[in-house]
Amino acid sequence: MPKYFDIDSVKIACLMGKSAPDAHKKSLIFIHGSGGDYTAWMNQYAQLKEKYNIAMIDLPGHGRSEGNGESHVKDYCIWINKLLDVLGLNEPILVGHSLGAAIALQFAIDHSEKIAGIVCLGGGMKMPVNPFMLEFLKTNPEEMPTEITELICKFSLAKENRTRLSAVLQKNVSQSKVNVLYGDLSACNELDLTGEAAKIIIPALIICGTEDKMTPPDLSRELAAKIQKSSLEIIAGAGHMVMLEQPAELEKALDKFVVSIPTPCSI
Repeated sequence: MPKYFDIDSVKIACLMGKSAPDAHKKSLIFIHGSGGDYTAWMNQYAQLKEKYNIAMIDLPGHGRSEGNGESHVKDYCIWINKLLDVLGLNEPILVGHSLGAAIALQFAIDHSEKIAGIVCLGGGMKMPVNPFMLEFLKTNPEEMPTEITELICKFSLAKENRTRLSAVLQKNVSQSKVNVLYGDLSACNELDLTGEAAKIIIPALIICGTEDKMTPPDLSRELAAKIQKSSLEIIAGAGHMVMLEQPAELEKALDKFVVSIPTPCSI
């Protein structure tokens, strides 16, 4: 069951590790992608909840959280900043997927003193969104169109994984609010960190699936080249949803990266 935190009179849901935070463990804050919620990270929760201090967030307007969502990445960063203050985890690592990756990148630019590192799955300095998808959502605000959920599944999953994962992903996307998904995708579409990514001074792990059609691997390569303390992992057999498609490979890359960052108490 998630815990709820009151942020500006809005209840924000977080799935936390079972034990109380341990000062000797690293802390990981997971941020989902557009229209999603923390259930996207359930494979990682099962594997990592005993190893690290974990907080898997439902952004406002998503999943079990109250609120209306946002349409700018910087506005989501404000929520993350306030939530980190409430959680009280020392120098956490932000782990973001897609929109969550954009949030992690922007947060590292604006508030690097609050975090120890970032992990970005399926992100980039720019994250253009299919114009048809944006226009369709804008003109059909009342009910989530099947055309959109099918399109998202097609472009989010590697071909070999669609039979196994399409139904689960489509169900998850169909439960999101149309206006919230539109705001999320608009935030991604307007992102441009070309002139700012080089300002990121904390360690960054950039991850992308070889078959990612939403944010192709070249976007990750360009991003990694801009960040001085970055490492890049291109994961075979995965599209945009690396954490669902190749969870073991993701967790291996994540463990390797987290181990490379000193624990706060040892600094």
